[in-house]
Amino acid sequence: MLYQVLITIAMLSILILPMYVNEVYGHGLGGDQAPPIDFSGMQVTVATQLDPSDITVGEVDSANISIRFFDLITDNNLDKVTYGVEIWRGGELLARKLFYDADGQLDIEIRPRSDCNEIQRWRCTTYNGEIEPIGGGLFARGLARPLVTGPIFDKGGLYNIRVDIEGATSPNVLVAERLSFETFVSVAQNQNFFIQTAQAQELPVIVKTYYDEVENLQFDKSNNSISFEMPFDWNPDYVDLVQVVHEEVRVPKSFEPYKEGTEFIGYIDDIELSSKALLIDPFSSPDENIIHFMVSGSELKRVNQELGTSHFDSNKMFFELVPKGVTQTNSFSIDFDTGAKVDVEWNTKFGAGSEIPFGITFFDAFGNLLKDVRYGYTLIDENGKELLTNIGNEPTNPGLLASEGIDTESILIPSSGVYQLQIAIMGQGIGSSTNLKYSGIASGFFEVGPSGQKIVPPASTPASPAKEKVPGWIKNNAKWWSEGQIGEADFLNGIQYMIKEKIINIPDLPEQASETAKEKVPDWIKNNAGWWANGLISEDDFVNGIKYLVENGIISV
Repeated sequence: MLYQVLITIAMLSILILPMYVNEVYGHGLGGDQAPPIDFSGMQVTVATQLDPSDITVGEVDSANISIRFFDLITDNNLDKVTYGVEIWRGGELLARKLFYDADGQLDIEIRPRSDCNEIQRWRCTTYNGEIEPIGGGLFARGLARPLVTGPIFDKGGLYNIRVDIEGATSPNVLVAERLSFETFVSVAQNQNFFIQTAQAQELPVIVKTYYDEVENLQFDKSNNSISFEMPFDWNPDYVDLVQVVHEEVRVPKSFEPYKEGTEFIGYIDDIELSSKALLIDPFSSPDENIIHFMVSGSELKRVNQELGTSHFDSNKMFFELVPKGVTQTNSFSIDFDTGAKVDVEWNTKFGAGSEIPFGITFFDAFGNLLKDVRYGYTLIDENGKELLTNIGNEPTNPGLLASEGIDTESILIPSSGVYQLQIAIMGQGIGSSTNLKYSGIASGFFEVGPSGQKIVPPASTPASPAKEKVPGWIKNNAKWWSEGQIGEADFLNGIQYMIKEKIINIPDLPEQASETAKEKVPDWIKNNAGWWANGLISEDDFVNGIKYLVENGIISV
C-alpha cells in the first residue's frame, strides 16, 4: 500500500507521507483522519473510512466502518489494539463498545435500524461478535466482523466517531494515558420538495444533504431562486472543526431557468460564495441539473468574519441558489493516454489581464465523471516559460481534490496569447484505496483574448509534449529533500518511478550496475538538488547527478 501511495505522490513531486488527510473524502465525508498525537516517539493517529464511501439513507442495509490506528510517519499500523468506540449524531449517543484488533485495522459491520422508539437511542443498539478474553473487546475471527445493529446511518447527517485507544502492542498492555481521537463521517439523505413556478407548474426538487436535515425550502418567482435552511452552529470553535458543508440541489433540466449551461450564484446567510464553492454537474443525470454547494471550512470562516460577532450565536445556515442565465463559454479538452479526459472551460466575460475562473471537469474512459480525483497543474506561456504550478499547499497532502470530478481554479492570465495547461492526475479514490488507473500527465493548448471574445480552440497537439528533461514542478521535491523535509529513500523512489514512467526524460542514460547499491547518496548530489531548485545551477547539472545514481546502481531503472 505504501508503495502505491508513494507512486501517487511522486506523480506531482512530493514523496513524503501516506496520502491520508484530515479533510473531506468522497461525495460528503466518507472518511476522516484525526490530528496526530505523540506516542512513544511516534506520531500516531486514527483514520476512519466508510464502505461504501457514499452512503444514502435507505439505499444500504449494511455498511463497514474501518478504524485504523497507525504511525503517520512510517504508515505502519500498531498491532494488538484495544479500541473504545463511540458513535454520535447531533449530540446524541448511538453506540458505545470496546473492540480489539490484532493488526491495528478494525472493521465493524453496521446494520441500520429505523424502528428505535427509545428516548436514549443507544439502548436500541446491539452488539455481536467474539470477545477477546483479556481486554474484553469484540473482535473478528477469520473473515468475520463484529456486528453492530442500531439507529446508526438510519438518518442523514454528520456522524461523530470517537475513538479511545485503551491499549496497544499487546492485549494486556494499557497505554499510560488514554489516546483520544475524534473523526467525522457523513451519510447522505434525499429530501423531496416541490416548487410552483410562475406558470403554476409544480416541479420536483431534491436536496441531497450530507450534513443535516434541511427545511423551509422556498422558491422565489421574481428571480427563480431556491432557498432552504439547515441547523448549524456558527460558534467559531465549532466552525474550526468543520471541513466542508456539502448539499446537492437537483432540479429538472426541463425547467428553463435551470437548464443545462446555466450560470449560478450561491449564497450562505446572504454572503456570496466563491466560484469554487458552487459546482455545476449537468453530466451525471440526463434529466436533472445538479448543483453542489461545497462550502469549505475557510469559506465558512469568511462568512462568519464578514457578518461579525453577532453571527456567532446563529444556529441556522441559510442557502440561496440564484440562476443567472445561460452563459457563453470558451473551452478545450485534454486527452490522457490512460483514457481519462479533462474538459476545461471559462466564461467569455473573462479575458486576458484578469484572473479567470476555469472550470475543470474529469471524465473516465467511458465518459463518466471521474470522482475523488487528486490533481495538479502547470500553466506555460507560448515561449515555454512556466508561469504557475499548483499542487496544493501542504507537503504531506499534495494535490488539489476534485471530489465530484469537477473543480474551479482561478488563474491569472497576464496577456492575450496561446497558453499550455499541463495537468497531472495523481490518482483517484480515498485514502489507502487510491486507484492509479487514470494517473498520468497530459497537456492542452488554449488561446485567451480580450473579455467577451469567443475563441476557436488551437489545433490539437499530442499529449505531454514537454521539452524539458525534468518537469519544472519536480523542483519542489528536490528543494524539500535538500532541506531535509523529505527522506532520501522517498526522493530516490520518486525519481526512479518517474524515469521508468518517462515523466523524466533523460537521454543517454548510462548502463547501470548489475545490482542495486546500498551506498549513501553523495552529498554533492543533494547539494545539486537544492541549488537547481533555487536556480543556481542548470538542469543539466542536476541531470548529471541522476545519471550518477543510475550508473552506480543507487536507483534502478
